Amino acid sequence: MDYGMIGKIEKAKRYAQERNRFHFKSMQVVVDGDNNPHTVSFERGEWQCDCAFFSTRGRCVHTIALETILEGMINGLPVES
Repeated sequence: MDYGMIGKIEKAKRYAQERNRFHFKSMQVVVDGDNNPHTVSFERGEWQCDCAFFSTRGRCVHTIALETILEGMINGLPVES
């Protein structure tokens, strides 16, 4: 591995520890549920999930799990205990 790449890897590790550097605008994730996979998306500050529970409640286990994983990286979406 060349020295230039070693420096980039070290910088990437530092960035990864500084979560406040990252700001999600949109994303799409497939979550493997216990019964079926579910597609979760985040667009313009709002979550969407294709599971039935989300359609009636506006939140579900899939979106809450992602909120927990991304805590502090998505503005305006606090994780509730």
